Amino acid sequence: MVVPPVPCEPAAEHHPEIPAPALAPTPARLMPPARWTPARISVADELWGDGIVVPGGEEEVLRLALPLGLSAASSVLLLGAAGGGAARAVAGGLGAWVSGHEADPALAAVAAWRLPRAGKVVAKRATVAAWDPQAPVFRRHGFNHVLALEALRGAPGRPVPVPELLIAVAGALRPGGQLVLVDMVATARLDPGDPMVRSWAEVEGRTPDLPTEAGLSAALAQLGFDVRVAEDISTRHMRLAVQGWKRLVRTLSEARPDRLRAAAVVAEAEVWMRRLKLIHTGQVRMVRWNAIGR
Repeated sequence: MVVPPVPCEPAAEHHPEIPAPALAPTPARLMPPARWTPARISVADELWGDGIVVPGGEEEVLRLALPLGLSAASSVLLLGAAGGGAARAVAGGLGAWVSGHEADPALAAVAAWRLPRAGKVVAKRATVAAWDPQAPVFRRHGFNHVLALEALRGAPGRPVPVPELLIAVAGALRPGGQLVLVDMVATARLDPGDPMVRSWAEVEGRTPDLPTEAGLSAALAQLGFDVRVAEDISTRHMRLAVQGWKRLVRTLSEARPDRLRAAAVVAEAEVWMRRLKLIHTGQVRMVRWNAIGR
């Protein structure tokens, strides 16, 4: 699958109450090495669907968004928007107005190129822009709901300041708005000296100091959220990931990839093998929260 170039695009038409995603630039000297190359984005597209990095693809994004009860009158702050696939699914499938934010500039650029070409409804109702989780700024009470898909992922040496991000999310919600948060947590403090943990953090481009489920739940409660659901979805996450890889392997068996594509597939497989191994050993889990704001 070919990853498109990223020319400059005019801003999509917006719902009058939905601000364009805030762009908080990071100084060049602080930017981590590029993680999402065109080759890797192409492999992810084949695994999960265009512009999606969540196992299960568009169907899983819609399942996760279902508790929000979205409609054409809803506005959604989407964190972890990746290459635009999640924004496309929520805007096109549910009709909501989506303001997407993606921390990786390469993924955000692909999303900005793809969304205007995804049909009139999506082009009108969804945008994705780069942002810096180190400095989260959203319009106060600007959104009916928030959907966060692994938004707590940081970069090497630059962990996301979880309290500050949750405070910004709480402030962005309108009264009674809902939050669906899906993220990886540690069952206990991870040992950064553990070779398995260290190699996983390296290939995922993140720091090993993950929060715990109890810690995140307590932080949400302290901000006034009524946490209705805190569900361990690790088994589902692993099953969907394995299904995606089985489909890709079948495709590769039918059409032998060239050397560059094969190398990209092997590199991405290494990322997922290390993630799934940590989940399988019980050191980390994937958890879904559904919470209602004040």
